[in-house]
Amino acid sequence: MEALRLEWDGGVPKLWADGTMARQGLVTAISSRAGTAVVAGWVGSVRGRVAGVRGLLDDWGRPQAAPPLPTGDYAAVLVCRDRILLMRDEQARIPLFFGESGGRVTAVSTSARHLGGGAEPERRYFCRYLTGNMAQPHSELTPFAGVHRVLGGEVVELSITGQTRGRVLRHVRQAHDPPVRAADGPGLGGAAKDLRLALENAVGRRVGRRTACHVSGGTDSTSIALLAARLPAAGQGDPGDLVLLAGRFGRGELAAEQPYVDEAMAEIRRHAPAARPVILDVDDVADFDDFQHHAGDPDEPHAHAFRAPFWSRLHAAAADLGCDTLLTGCGADPIVDANPFHLHRLARTGRFRQMTRQARDWAAGSERGVWDIVSAHVVQPALPLAAERITALARRRGTVLGGLGDFARPRWLRSGFARAHGYRAASTAESRFVFGRKPEQSLYEAANYIAAPDPLSWRRARQDGFFLSHPFLDPEVIATMRRLPAEAAFRPGRPKAVLREAMADLLPPRIDGRVVNVPFNQLYARGLRTHGDELIDLCRSARHPLIAEMFDVEILCRAVREAQFGMGDSHSWDRVNSSLALVAWLERGDRRSRARRAAMPVIPGS
Repeated sequence: MEALRLEWDGGVPKLWADGTMARQGLVTAISSRAGTAVVAGWVGSVRGRVAGVRGLLDDWGRPQAAPPLPTGDYAAVLVCRDRILLMRDEQARIPLFFGESGGRVTAVSTSARHLGGGAEPERRYFCRYLTGNMAQPHSELTPFAGVHRVLGGEVVELSITGQTRGRVLRHVRQAHDPPVRAADGPGLGGAAKDLRLALENAVGRRVGRRTACHVSGGTDSTSIALLAARLPAAGQGDPGDLVLLAGRFGRGELAAEQPYVDEAMAEIRRHAPAARPVILDVDDVADFDDFQHHAGDPDEPHAHAFRAPFWSRLHAAAADLGCDTLLTGCGADPIVDANPFHLHRLARTGRFRQMTRQARDWAAGSERGVWDIVSAHVVQPALPLAAERITALARRRGTVLGGLGDFARPRWLRSGFARAHGYRAASTAESRFVFGRKPEQSLYEAANYIAAPDPLSWRRARQDGFFLSHPFLDPEVIATMRRLPAEAAFRPGRPKAVLREAMADLLPPRIDGRVVNVPFNQLYARGLRTHGDELIDLCRSARHPLIAEMFDVEILCRAVREAQFGMGDSHSWDRVNSSLALVAWLERGDRRSRARRAAMPVIPGS
């Protein structure tokens, strides 16, 4: 989707914005004596979009200025008097790409497909994409040769004529960080106070004129909705209209979630009686519904396109009510739960006795074996690729999905293609990103890229009028949890102990006490039962030449059939899902129109 673009006409920059998105407030254009800025998304706060963009232009419009990046969810192009700046916030929710030739940028857009139309496919990208679900957003590669991604937190500086001057990663300004509480110390109480303040700030920045909150009945989404309902009491002004959005399953294992949803709704409305509950019957929704549309239409392959039907149903309801933002509980699991890779830190610093003791506590609290805990959080992060190969050899037993983990080459990816286009290097790079030298810190970096509905939110933004927003992935919340000692966050048998303590005065007892949510396996199994044959037909009938070059289609079809029968696990299913999404994306891509929507020039006189 092209929300903005920058081109040059006779060496003169021409900056354009999508007219519909500008009227919706999803794109903001500001001009001043310093230059012109166009921002997709929001800077500072959702309600203060215009002021945030003006502040961004004032800060960066001065010659040689290089301040910290402000908080927000945005992609920005600034045309100043002496230079052009391309930038994204660190969370990188909104895409930004540039086409380059001979050291000169030829065009900038939020759509890789618009920049890469007719370009040769970048085969290295597809190897990077197929290494895992987190590979895509933090790699410069795009599906098109000559088209590059502006990375999260990156500032690309160009001359006025488009010559590349430099690319620098910058940290987000942490002006709202709560101070370290020396008086409270590292205990649970002090940590909970810090997290509560950070979450209140994060929610306050994201509330719009009419805000929808996804309410699943879990601790995470209920906490966000309660904080949104309590904004006036927290001194953050009028929260505007509040919509409480939930899906109702009347049958199957997910029906067990309904009592929690009902209790969450009742408690939220106790704090905000005017909040409007919207509960949608979603029994007819299954994964892979209309898969070719959801997987084939985005600018890039979308590994979680199989889950798009459920989220689309919720998005459509919020759009019908005129919501301008939708808050989720995405990201809470890795961010506010105790960090299990702390065990890796204890092991690599030689504190094996302490590691063993804590691993036993972790195993008892999670009803897992001690070796499972040590293997997952000490051994595998140390030798991720070797651990995957050993697991694959031990568990394959003649199946396609057996032992297939996060990084190992799936058997349907042709070995010749993998060797020729850097799959091994890509899997090494991905494993280093996920675990890094210090896995306990890499967890927070990687967590930013697992909010699966984001690509769907971006693709639907023009028709819905909003972007999804995730307070748990706010830089302030992440910074708060990163600096907590592990002892403050870990309580055996009580996951997300800091969050529960932080929300103890608001969470209803039934939700505060629950430790397990029903997974969405039912939707996945139903989707494969319903659409498995269609997916196999999609693979076998595919005509894009790159599909046969990359995949042994019959082995991929066999993997789909095994997943239909319940074989494999979540890791191997993810690999199947991402491969199917790539097949649909390539097949549909040639038929997609790249016609530009109505746009408006935003540089005065252009």
